[in-house]
Amino acid sequence: MASSNPNSRSAYAQAGVNIDNKMSALTAIKSMVGSTRTANVIGGIGSFGGLHKVPAGREMILVASTDGVGTKLKVAAMMNKHDTVGQDIVNHCVNDILVQGAKPLFFMDYVGAAKFDGNQFKQIVSGLCKACKENHLALLGGETAEMPGLYPQGEYDLVGTIVGCVSKRNLITGKSIRAGDVMIGLPSGGLQTNGFSLARRVIFDLDQHSWQDRLPGTNQTFGEALLAVHRSFLKPVAKLMERKVKINGMAHITGGGFPDNLPRVLPKAVNAEIDRSSWEVPTIFKYIQNRGKVDTEEMYRVFNMGIGFVIIVPKNQVEKATNILKAQHQSYSIIGVIRKGKGIVTYVN
Repeated sequence: MASSNPNSRSAYAQAGVNIDNKMSALTAIKSMVGSTRTANVIGGIGSFGGLHKVPAGREMILVASTDGVGTKLKVAAMMNKHDTVGQDIVNHCVNDILVQGAKPLFFMDYVGAAKFDGNQFKQIVSGLCKACKENHLALLGGETAEMPGLYPQGEYDLVGTIVGCVSKRNLITGKSIRAGDVMIGLPSGGLQTNGFSLARRVIFDLDQHSWQDRLPGTNQTFGEALLAVHRSFLKPVAKLMERKVKINGMAHITGGGFPDNLPRVLPKAVNAEIDRSSWEVPTIFKYIQNRGKVDTEEMYRVFNMGIGFVIIVPKNQVEKATNILKAQHQSYSIIGVIRKGKGIVTYVN
């Protein structure tokens, strides 16, 4: 028989998992998640599976991607600031499927922690919801897991899955990229969600900085610079597609930088030649390289170095594309050209 003592704790709670805390927090975030609802959502959260209408038309292709925030979460824990990492994972996943021309439909999240923290969880979900609304997709559901002994106390993992769609005729694969095409780079907001193990080692371990210390040459603290939100590139790219700019290929510059991400869309007969003098590398990257004595080639493989997304267009489309970006107040740089080659990235300057 269950104890009648209201102050007694269940055996599970004594082992480190409090179901009541979790259910209370899930109830509290229902209206927040409901605010991301779109016309294609069926039902609400709380069922074993989220329901969403299939896009109309036989020519529609579903595109899906899964990713995590990584050790950027350690900076969030250090600063006790958890709303921006929710935006990070949504925007990261949006960009991943955008590469193939897909627009997002819905998103699902996973949060795993040693001990469930209701306030922390609500901050995370507020970030998820903010980014979902900005990208016009529904937060369809998710999963929370409390696993003492698996995660360090006070820390958690955050992973997301996105599903979007694109018509078969608008699918972008990179197969049409040709020598002479031009690469347009859109600036990142900072590290995005990659390279944080190296960044933390240099800033916090080697240099012994606090997150509250000022990043030299800027008006930001190290914490603010590191926790800068991973940008979504959906709006400017969607406008290019809407205005019928011919896009031959795109790449989201995440872990692996230029050398690992651009070859994912390059045909084997061409190279991507990047002009590294064509944009200003943000201060945070310069600091990490100088203080950590990191080789330039490694920097360009670990970090995005200030370019978050690359759009590859024929030379005769550059003026049209850049005029549209200007009208959207979207910054950009012409960062290089496609040359005959063997499917790799090369650099000038």
